[in-house]
Formats: sequence, structure tokens, C-alpha cells
Amino acid sequence: MTKTNLQTLKGFRDFLPEEKRNRDYVEKKISEVFERFGFEPLETPTLEYASLLLGKYGDEADKLVYSFTDRGEREIALRYDQTVPTARILAQYQGQLPKYFRRYQIQNVFRADKPQKGRYREFTQCDIDIFGSTSTLADSEILACSYFAYKELGFKEIALNLNDRQTLMANLTPFTTDKVDVFSLIQTIDKLDKKTQIEVVAELVEKGLAEEQAKLALTTLQTTGPSDNLKAIIDGAIALGVDEKSLVFNPFLARGLDYYTGMIFEILLPEYGGSSSGGGGRYDKLIDNLGGVDVPAVGVAFGFDRTVEAAVALGLLPENKSTSQILVSVFDESLLPESLKVAGELRKAKIKTELYPAVDKLGKQFKYADQKQIPFVVIIGEEEKLANQVVLKDMSTGQQFKLSLSELVERFS
Repeated sequence: MTKTNLQTLKGFRDFLPEEKRNRDYVEKKISEVFERFGFEPLETPTLEYASLLLGKYGDEADKLVYSFTDRGEREIALRYDQTVPTARILAQYQGQLPKYFRRYQIQNVFRADKPQKGRYREFTQCDIDIFGSTSTLADSEILACSYFAYKELGFKEIALNLNDRQTLMANLTPFTTDKVDVFSLIQTIDKLDKKTQIEVVAELVEKGLAEEQAKLALTTLQTTGPSDNLKAIIDGAIALGVDEKSLVFNPFLARGLDYYTGMIFEILLPEYGGSSSGGGGRYDKLIDNLGGVDVPAVGVAFGFDRTVEAAVALGLLPENKSTSQILVSVFDESLLPESLKVAGELRKAKIKTELYPAVDKLGKQFKYADQKQIPFVVIIGEEEKLANQVVLKDMSTGQQFKLSLSELVERFS
């Protein structure tokens, strides 16, 4: 018999209760803001026909798509991102979706990538998009929703770095050559958040630009101001409540993906190192290219894992790490019915209650509550039974209170 391997697959993760609760809390807070802005939840299958996914991301990305033949001899693949499946949704359900479709989607995606720190083969993507509108109002809504999602989590400093892809391309096109097209220039300039200007100039020279032209390209961008289109988007976001100081024009912001057509932006958390925690922009031709349906779009993808990591590091998540509010102890076998009754009444009142699953010494039951960080323990001894009362112990202070069952329920309802 082959020995079972008890390790997770490389690039995949388990989330134990405390970490899962943190992730659930962040997802809940973000989802509440999404729905406050009118975004509707969407889910797509983990598996799609391979033909839907392959050929949509480029040759290099295609190598990262998990694809295989199933038992029905169908060529299928694991979801690589959420954009292509959404393009299918827009094509498949044209008659059922509103003209201006707002969707949010928080699901796992899979990539056969080389695992390394911060990069996994299964991870969570968290997207919002507005489909069907070319108005700057839609762009402003995406910025405002992103800002308030992070505000809801408790981040004090939020920077939305902005640029306009049309302005970027117009300024860089004069520097293209037979060897270097505008998209290649953008891909290199996009590295300015990780590399120095000297290093970026060196890479442009390596690609085929003269050093003088490479330096001039950066100087040209540096002296550029926001376009009228971007100004209108910024004004709209401010009117929606975004702090003006959080909207930062960055002429070097490029967003390396080729499909962006207008406003582009990244979300930065200065309190947590300042590197990108999400990004997006307008992509008016992508859905047509992917699904054959001409639908303009603007959206953003949050770095969900990084957002959770930042929230934990900055102490923004609730301190109580237990699912349960109360542990109902079992004093002895004869009093078990009383414990069952109390647990049942608390649960009827929608109070998160755990029943200790054995007859044991009270000391061990208190230790169990401490280990699970359950804040309160209910004790029902013979004396409490006769008086129709319970003892409520506050595990943080050690204080004990005698209460009737109705008073106990009222206290936690």
C-alpha cells in the first residue's frame, strides 16, 4: 500500500480557522461596499472548455493554464482569471443582463506558475466591473468603490495612482522604432515602480532605442499633465466622496497589459509599504476580442491576499478570533439535559454557541475555551438548576454573574 502524502501540493494552501476567519471578514466588508454601490454578485464555474481560455492571454500565459481531457474526452481547463469567463457570460446571456451590468466576483483562479513567495498556483481574485458604459461616470464609480472598500476595512491612507492610457501612448508613439513598438515601451516603463530610471533607460536601450531617445521619452512623460478625460474622472470621484489627496496623477503609471484603452490606476496602501494592492482601468475592446460582443468596460482587480495581509499587519481585524460567543459547559452527566436546553435556547436566539462535546472537569472546559478564544462560558450546576439560573463566566476578567436563562439570552441578543 502506497504511503499517503500528507503535504499540500506545491503552490496551494490550507487556511486554518483563524486565517480563514480573517479572509472571510475582509471578503464580507468588501462585498458590503460593492453591493452599496449597486454591484451584483457573479460566479462562474471552476472548469470551462479549454477553447474558451486558450489563445486569449498570449503564448506565455497559455502555458500557465491548467488544461486536460476529462472522462468524456472533452478538452477542459481550470479558470485562469475572471475576465474571460465574464466575456462568455456577456455573450451567452445578452438578453438577460441589464444594459449597464455591474458585477463583482470573488473566486479562486488557477495558474501553473512557478511557486515563490507571494505567488501561488491557486489564489483569490476580487473584481468589480461596469459593462456597457463609455461615460467617465463609470470610471469615477470604480475609483470611489475601490476607495471606500479600503476605508471600510479601516485603512487610513489610500492612494489611487492615476494615468490615461491614451495620453501615455500619444507621448510614447514618437519614440517607437522598427525594433520597439509602443506596447514594448509601455511594458518597460511599467517597471518604474520597481526599477530606477537609469535601469529603465538601460532596458529601453537594450530593446533598441538610442540612449538619448530613451531619456527623452521619460522626460516627456514627466512633464505631462492629466488629460481632460482624466480630469473629468477625478472630479467625479471627488464629488462621490473620495478625498482629493488620495487621487494622485502619475505620468509614469503604465499598467503593462496591452488591452487598456483609457483611464488606468493602481491602489497603494502607504501604511503598508506602498506597493500595489490592486489595479485596473478602462478596456473598451477586450470583451469584443474575447467573446465577439462589443461591450465597453471599466473595472479593477483587488490583490485580495495582499489586502488581507495588510489588514492583519495593521491590526484592522477584530480581536476575537473565535466563531463562538459562548461555550456551554457540561457539569456532569445528570445535568447534561440542562446544558442541552441552554445551548438550544441560545442558538434559537441566533447567538453563536458551542456545546462542550463531553463530560469533563470544568478546569479542562475553561482551558478549551481559552484555547479557542471563546469569550464566555456558561456553567449549570445543581444549585443553578434548582434556582433556574446559570453562571456566566467572562474568560478575559474571570468575573462570574448569575443570570436567568432569559437574562442570558437578552444580554447577547
